[in-house]
Amino acid sequence: MALLDDINAAIQKGKKKIVVPLVQQAIDEGYKAQDILDALLAGFDVIGEKFRNDEVFVPEVLVAARAMNAGTALLKPLLQAEGAESLGKAVIGTVEGDMHDIGKNIVRMMVEGKGIDIVDLGIDVPADKFVEYIKENPDCHLVLCSALLTTTMPQLPVIVKAFEDAGLRDQVKIMIGGAPVTQEYCDEIGADAYTVDGGSCANVAAEILRAMK
Repeated sequence: MALLDDINAAIQKGKKKIVVPLVQQAIDEGYKAQDILDALLAGFDVIGEKFRNDEVFVPEVLVAARAMNAGTALLKPLLQAEGAESLGKAVIGTVEGDMHDIGKNIVRMMVEGKGIDIVDLGIDVPADKFVEYIKENPDCHLVLCSALLTTTMPQLPVIVKAFEDAGLRDQVKIMIGGAPVTQEYCDEIGADAYTVDGGSCANVAAEILRAMK
């Protein structure tokens, strides 16, 4: 298993040029795609935990994510052949009127690092776009909404109500986050979960999807 350990370590260092040949070597030597993926995810988990503890910062997360994405790209056809299942599906976006995306992008990468398929709707996303996505993708059960401004935070309860009005509220779990958001606000508007950072969000998202299986 030394090769898998090497993959894990290379992810933690964000060494894309090392990760890709190591993953290819593992494939060539007959390792199961799921085992290789687990090594990639484990390495990224370490980065996520360090990020949450302020031991590494955004640049380290970005390079680790790029390395992991390069490795998983080689594995996708093999994982499909093995019938590997993702942990679940999620959709993410920054709420209407808010143009911030760095925090959202970090969360997306952290969530992907948990083996969750996630679609990014981008910035300035109105409530009805979240709802429409779930209507078109009923197998997606997790909605992640980011609000980075006090002026856009009121869009969060609008999103919760939009799902209620559409009769889809019981179908999804709504997670919220952003600088001005608090647990008290989450409870007040009836969202399902609030987290303070990308690492925490990824952990809670994984817990929610496991519980929903």
